[in-house]
Amino acid sequence: MSEGSRRRAREEIRLRASLVLCAIFVASVFSACTVGPDFRHPAAPNAEGYTSAPLPAQTVETPGASGASQRFAPGENIPAAWWTLFHCEPLDALIRQALADSPNITAAQAALRQSRENYAAQRGATLLPGVDAQLGAQRQKLTGLTFGQPGFSEDLNLYNASVNVSYNLDLFGSGRRQLESLKAQIDYQNNQLQGAHLTLTANIVTAAVREASLRAQIEATEQIVASEQDQLDVLRKQFEVGGVARTAVLAQQTQLAQTSATLPPLRDSLDQVRHQLAALAGRLPSDATVPEFRLDMFTLPDTLPVSLPSALVRQRPDILASEALLHQASAKVGVATAALYPQLTLSASYGAQSLTPAQLFGAGSAIWSLGAGLTQPLFHGGQLQAEKRAAQAAYEQADAQYRETVLLAFQNVADALRALDHDAQALHAQTDASGAARDLLTLTRDQYKIGSVGYLSLVDAQRQYQQTVVSLAQSRAARYADTAALFQALGGGWWTGEDTGQPGAQQVQESDQ
Repeated sequence: MSEGSRRRAREEIRLRASLVLCAIFVASVFSACTVGPDFRHPAAPNAEGYTSAPLPAQTVETPGASGASQRFAPGENIPAAWWTLFHCEPLDALIRQALADSPNITAAQAALRQSRENYAAQRGATLLPGVDAQLGAQRQKLTGLTFGQPGFSEDLNLYNASVNVSYNLDLFGSGRRQLESLKAQIDYQNNQLQGAHLTLTANIVTAAVREASLRAQIEATEQIVASEQDQLDVLRKQFEVGGVARTAVLAQQTQLAQTSATLPPLRDSLDQVRHQLAALAGRLPSDATVPEFRLDMFTLPDTLPVSLPSALVRQRPDILASEALLHQASAKVGVATAALYPQLTLSASYGAQSLTPAQLFGAGSAIWSLGAGLTQPLFHGGQLQAEKRAAQAAYEQADAQYRETVLLAFQNVADALRALDHDAQALHAQTDASGAARDLLTLTRDQYKIGSVGYLSLVDAQRQYQQTVVSLAQSRAARYADTAALFQALGGGWWTGEDTGQPGAQQVQESDQ
């Protein structure tokens, strides 16, 4: 190669390099331009309380089991392991084991990992250039027609080795908006995982309380059946000696049969809740290691932390998940908007090409290229504008769904707070009713023995006592169940950063920072 040819080659290289540097400079100037809306956290509802009427400072107190007064503590935090406030060791052990073995938790963790890997993949493709190595070999036939020599023809082998670099400059933020969307998806899966933790723990507590309530109802009904059976035996003896009419015996038999008929449905419900507990813990229904629960195993929490309304939207996993979907919809508006603007791609390659493998890396075999491409959408039949309008409509839909989620969350808290107040009043009234029914039954039995009242009065007293005993067990259980419902409605206390035995319990907090 002559000196002039080499000089021209060097000048051409410098010119191409200058063009590439200019393109990079222009891209760096425009890279700060990210089109589309910038997402901001929705403001918390402007509310001073959850209910229209103020709550009492504490619930009414009732003597006896489950009758302790509960104090509402506005602004205090719920413990992350909130179920330990019931002071039931078997319940705590079952929940921690369920958090480790539940398929729902495992699925939520896998979905979170998938979202993170999708983000990592897109981040590499967006922020860094793609570099590929290429080796090739081909055999081809050349004809002189290509060079204006019709009589020339030659078969040859062609070998090449090269490194190719390509980079899409994100001039208007399409790639960054896509990353923002994928980051919002990670936040969504984080909160879905935390929501799965909260739902699982709340369901186990509720099922355990229901089991305890059913056992109490069954035990009370069995005691009533035994008492009615004793009364029937006495009546039969009295009938044999002519002391009572046969109608009294038949009436007692009917009462005994009706009471006994309530036991199978109660036992069926007990079996079902036992199966539910096993499934929640990640075990088969045949697993006999699931602990049995009774009402006297639970202690009613005397203090009920109640988060401030302004803090609820940053604590409930379902609200945070809905906000993440809103954020994702906002980012997709940016992606659709950026598609309307120019796209700039830079490319470069360097390698070698020869007719034999031995000459591939020899002198004179080097080849290279530099390139830049700019694409500006001109006409797509309205596709890009329609996609932008669709993304804006999806954002409006996500915004409405977020507001609906917030409304339902506040409703859940209000319902639970009112239920706790009413539960305490109901237990107080039911305790009085049960005591009165027990005294009435004792008095009626004594009067019946001396003939002061008829047998129908005794049967009616027995029926009333049975109803009040069962209702009392249900009222006791309602206080525990609605206490758990309040902790669930307030978000479960994950933000306190305590160790709960939950895999990944801190992930939502880390993602939100």
